[in-house]
Amino acid sequence: MLPFSRQDIDAVFLDAGNTLITLDHALVCEVLAAEGLHVQPAVLARAEAAARPAVSRMLGGGASSEQLDTFTFYVWRILERLGRPAHDGATGDLAARVVRALRHGVATQRLWSQVLPDVPEALQILRDAGFCLVVVSNSDGTVEDGLSGVGLRAFLHGVVDSAVVGAEKPDPAIFRHALDLAGTEPDRTLHVGDLFSVDVLGARAAGVHAVLLDPYGDWDDVDCARAPDLRSLAHALVNGGKRA
Repeated sequence: MLPFSRQDIDAVFLDAGNTLITLDHALVCEVLAAEGLHVQPAVLARAEAAARPAVSRMLGGGASSEQLDTFTFYVWRILERLGRPAHDGATGDLAARVVRALRHGVATQRLWSQVLPDVPEALQILRDAGFCLVVVSNSDGTVEDGLSGVGLRAFLHGVVDSAVVGAEKPDPAIFRHALDLAGTEPDRTLHVGDLFSVDVLGARAAGVHAVLLDPYGDWDDVDCARAPDLRSLAHALVNGGKRA
């Protein structure tokens, strides 16, 4: 159950990566196969989700989510969840090679181009219910074009990209920018994202409600509302969890 109802919320802010879109798992699997590690996209997706709490803890220490070292750590933790030794030097070397292949051979928009299941339906439900929908994303200036390329921009009333506005979650300044764009008050706004230290704590610092997406139940030590995916959240927010 959510600690608020439809009548309490005017705007829904949305993270982009792992909330609306995710890594192109098939593409990442191709890069891993070239390194001799053969996994199926569904297995990679599960490992990626399981890596998020560790990434959140790292970012909670003050690291930027847009640094190359952060993405390397992210890939390292995914490899760990795929069975590679966590503290083995070879795993770190493999993570670095995978990151180089992805960063130098693939544009960011292509890497983050897989629309998560049922996201268009969820966005339509929220928009039809009258919510103002604004993406609030730590990105490199390309998130709006990327969302346009996968057909999601039309559902949104606005997009806030950290590289454009000069503030990065969890800095409350990026949320204040989004609040001004949406024309809503913090206590009548909900933010949805996938990283506790970035999305939940950042939203709270701005006085905004927050829900953490936890598709497999990997977050067992957080004090916030959780939802498995955006569609479930949309139904819970609009009609108490019942399908329309």
